[in-house]
Amino acid sequence: MAYLIFVTALWAFSFSLIDVYLAGQVDSDFAVLSRVVLAGLLFLPLARWRGLPVPLLSGTVLVGALQFGLTYLCLYRSFAYLTVPEVLLFTVTTPLWVALIDDALYRRFSPVALLAAIMAVIGAGVMRYDGITGDFLVGFVLIQAANFAFAAGQVGYKHLNRKFPVDVPAWRFFGYFYLGGLAVSLPSFLLFGDPQMLPETGVEWGVILWLGLAASGLGLFLWNRGACLVDGGTLAVMNNVLIPAGLLVNLLLWDEGTDLLRLAIGSGVILLSLWFNARFSRHAVLQWRGTERRAGQDA
Repeated sequence: MAYLIFVTALWAFSFSLIDVYLAGQVDSDFAVLSRVVLAGLLFLPLARWRGLPVPLLSGTVLVGALQFGLTYLCLYRSFAYLTVPEVLLFTVTTPLWVALIDDALYRRFSPVALLAAIMAVIGAGVMRYDGITGDFLVGFVLIQAANFAFAAGQVGYKHLNRKFPVDVPAWRFFGYFYLGGLAVSLPSFLLFGDPQMLPETGVEWGVILWLGLAASGLGLFLWNRGACLVDGGTLAVMNNVLIPAGLLVNLLLWDEGTDLLRLAIGSGVILLSLWFNARFSRHAVLQWRGTERRAGQDA
């Protein structure tokens, strides 16, 4: 849980930096590619190339392509069809995808985790709903694809590490994650990138370095590490804790207009969903396991 809280704070600052210094000034495909390359430079020199299960390594490449490459590819393109409030509103469904994919991979149904995720969606929606324009279908589909890819990546990484346990530290093979991101972001930049919109100022390059090394390098590693240490319901809810954290950073650093009452109510609902999941999920899992054992004995 500590990993997820730390990365939430880290990413809350990152969103503000993107909005203030990069959006509309630096090509989005280059921004994503540079994050992949810089983050990969942290982990690829440490990678272990032999002696690990092939399914673990290939699966790590796949979740990297989903969680890093496809997520950002769809997210950045959605801005061509949606306003910023609409993008933020439609991203609140990520906890639902996390809960559903987690249940699907483990062949179970956890109503507590799903209810906690729904509560987190409601809480985030309270903070971010600003109305919807009429022409939003394409943007909505792009955002849901991004949400699904991000959810599938983090749940998939958690599932891989439990299915293929190894004695090697996770940082020795996390570089494969960025190879997956590179497999998506490099072709995207070559096909759609604008070389005329590369970073020009020292501040822009500084933000690129921060996003690549801290947010995408250290941040994604610790987030996925934290995902392996919590249950599906907690992971689902934590995906929306970033929204109040990001709004608070915007308010404190750039004094952007934020409805404090809605922020407080929405944050309260998200915290309530965390308590709800922590209070009831263990009982639900034990009950499910007991049902499974009885079913096996009856078979």
